Amino acid sequence: MKAVRRFCAYYRPYLKTFALDMLCALGVALCSLIYPKLTGEIIDNFIPDKNVKLILIMAVVLVVLYVLKKMMNYFIQDYGHRMATEMQADMRRDLFDHIEQLPFTYFDNNKTGALISRIVGDLLDVCELAHHGPEDLFLAIVLLIGSFVLMAQVNIWLTLIIFAFIPFMVVFAMHMRKKMSVEFKAMRAENAIINATIENSLTGVRVTKAYVARDYENEKFDGVTKKFVAVRARALKAMAQFHSTSTFMFDILKLIVLISGGLFCIYDKITPGDFAAFLIYANVFVDPINRLVNFIEQFQNGMSGFERFCSIMDTPVETDKPEAKPLEHVKGEIAFNHVSFRYSDSKEILHELSFKVAPGRTLALVGPSGGGKTTICNIIPRFYDIEGGSVTIDGTDIRDVTLSSLRSKVGIVSQDVFLFDSTIRDNICYGSGKVSDEEMIAAAKRANIHDYIMTLPDGYDTQVGERGVKLSGGQKQRVAIARVFLKNPPILILDEATSALDNATEQQITRSLDELSEGRTTIVVAHRLSTVKKADEIIVMTDEGIKERGDHAALMQVGGIYKELYEYQFRA
Repeated sequence: MKAVRRFCAYYRPYLKTFALDMLCALGVALCSLIYPKLTGEIIDNFIPDKNVKLILIMAVVLVVLYVLKKMMNYFIQDYGHRMATEMQADMRRDLFDHIEQLPFTYFDNNKTGALISRIVGDLLDVCELAHHGPEDLFLAIVLLIGSFVLMAQVNIWLTLIIFAFIPFMVVFAMHMRKKMSVEFKAMRAENAIINATIENSLTGVRVTKAYVARDYENEKFDGVTKKFVAVRARALKAMAQFHSTSTFMFDILKLIVLISGGLFCIYDKITPGDFAAFLIYANVFVDPINRLVNFIEQFQNGMSGFERFCSIMDTPVETDKPEAKPLEHVKGEIAFNHVSFRYSDSKEILHELSFKVAPGRTLALVGPSGGGKTTICNIIPRFYDIEGGSVTIDGTDIRDVTLSSLRSKVGIVSQDVFLFDSTIRDNICYGSGKVSDEEMIAAAKRANIHDYIMTLPDGYDTQVGERGVKLSGGQKQRVAIARVFLKNPPILILDEATSALDNATEQQITRSLDELSEGRTTIVVAHRLSTVKKADEIIVMTDEGIKERGDHAALMQVGGIYKELYEYQFRA
């Protein structure tokens, strides 16, 4: 019931349209109930009296009613669907905004394809429920009550015989709904797995081609497809049982009306006109039952999708402390004070880690993989929260400031540069709000990418492709550097920013990074030690914590891990 109340809350902005939709549904129902009554009158009174005038008047009345019914059906189909589409859009906006606020740990544990399935696929069924669900339920109730009242006026006993059939149909529908619920939930879960598999395979299509692994990908996709087919088959089997048995019960109901009504007519309990009206009412009576069946099916599909929607909406998002204040006037001093951290249930990555970086200075983190260097880079902008200790900027704990103000003061250039499937202009200006062309070009020039951009046919309006596939690694790095120049943060994080580049490109990018680092507090993570020689301090980290620290000259004199790594890289 809680999920139903949350679902109904989305009707609030559209109550006027919803009320008109229900009013039109009521009009359609009344029109459907009038026809059998008029039919009985014509057969019992107008035809025996040969009253052609009244028959023609009735015909005109019915034409007028049918025109009104057409207009009301048009409103239901047009504006009712528009309302449902707007509700779906509201849910989709809420869901997307919520996902944007979820912590990194959520994306570590959930597949992108599955999230896409929830944003797009699940809400389509919710849209159908939003429009047709209340309408079908309302029409079913009105038609059932209305037909019962009108039929009871003719003959209460025949009416009770017909309506006694309803409990059997309702019990059957409720039983099948429970069965379908399980199967449809399983089907949605498998559909999300298919979407995740497709997203993963298409993203890695270049690797697939490079390793000639098409057969492997086809086999993997065939495996998840077979699972979906099996689950879908069970869901369709339950649905087939539901529909076939429902149709059989409707046929039996019509037979009961025919036999019972015929007997009542033979024994003068009802007139031929009433008998004809009862036969028509039997068809009218089938319509609300069908609508109830459709409602149950729509409710099942829609609510299973809405429950999956709610499961994401109920996932806690990143939040600021109630007393959190904006981080302003940053000088750039960074201090780790006895920091401990682990990812989920993994072993502890950082244990009682402490170091300090003075404003405007550069700290380099080097050492074997697994020592926590990238983790430190993720902790500073609070992509992950620490378990123990504290991280401060200018003496202020980063947990005591707002996330938006903290991250606005940190610029990041990583090894795996992500560019959006848009233009170079959009990617450089991303996150900087309204930026003039002069500011954008100045940032591109400082990143040494402007001259190349001007050689392209569309210049800054050139599309970079998905993940920037149309640009080389060095060009993507320069676009990312220009993006940070435009952001102009006081703190800079360079996480393996040049490790994927060739030596010549690395030297060119390094010059851009050196300019970018001027006057900023910079943390550099690098395996290529040639890029950290100029750092004010170098910390050598292993999985046991900090092993060595000092500048390049001091660490070379110590003759420890750093010297060994340095000489190994430059042994030639």
